[in-house]
Order: sequence, then structure tokens, then C-alpha cells
Amino acid sequence: MREIFAGVSAECSAPVDAAASREAERRLGRAVPARLGALLRETDGVVDAYGTEIVWPLARIVGQNLLFWSGEGLRESYMPFDSLLFFGDNGGGDQFALVVAPERDDVFVWDHETDSRVWVAGSIDAYLRRALAEDAAGDWWR
Repeated sequence: MREIFAGVSAECSAPVDAAASREAERRLGRAVPARLGALLRETDGVVDAYGTEIVWPLARIVGQNLLFWSGEGLRESYMPFDSLLFFGDNGGGDQFALVVAPERDDVFVWDHETDSRVWVAGSIDAYLRRALAEDAAGDWWR
């Protein structure tokens, strides 16, 4: 997946090790989707040229999803999040997710103001290419 980062301005972290991946999956109660797992084995998060965490570190992926899945205070305001695995954001509150039930390669954005879930890319690779494009900024998926 490193070829996606060639020629773009992105900060990548050290990779996630196997023990951390197993612990994350234990805590989540499900496997991390294959392509996201492959990315995390290369870098524990991706930050774009604007400082936006377009892919969160694994610890944040776990923490955010456990919070959203617990439903504490969210059920009254939002549709359920159980079928989504959030992994990044736009820096303004909207978050990106993979569908994990049933598992799909597609990436969706959750709009925190409207609770809409909109398709943005057919795979995490396509998501990264779009999010890291030279002209990507703000709400690039619209």
C-alpha cells in the first residue's frame, strides 16, 4: 500500500505489530477488515498535509468504535453504528467508516450533523487516493 503515498504529502507512523492487532480485535470483538489491517501493518495512522487524521492510529480506532457501539447517549440522536467501523475523519466532525456487517470494501462518510451515511469510495485504497489528492481539502468527498 506504500505506493499510494508516493508523491503525496502525508505523515505515516510506525506500523502496528501483530500483538497490538490481536488485542485490538479482541477488544472490538471482531476482525479488522483485511485492507485496513494491511494498511495498519504498514503505518499506524495517516495524517494529511493539513494535519487531518485521515486514518487514525489503531488505539483511536478501537476507542472511538467502542464508544459509538456502546450507544451511551447516542441512541436518542443517531441511527445505530454497529455495522460500521470508523477509522478516520475530516477534522470537522465527519467520520469515515467501513461497513463490517455485512463486510464490504466500500468507504462511507458519516455526517455528524445530519446522521447521513454517504458512499465516498469503493475501497480503502481509493479513499486514500482521494483524501490525499493534491486538491483534497475540507469536504473533498462531496
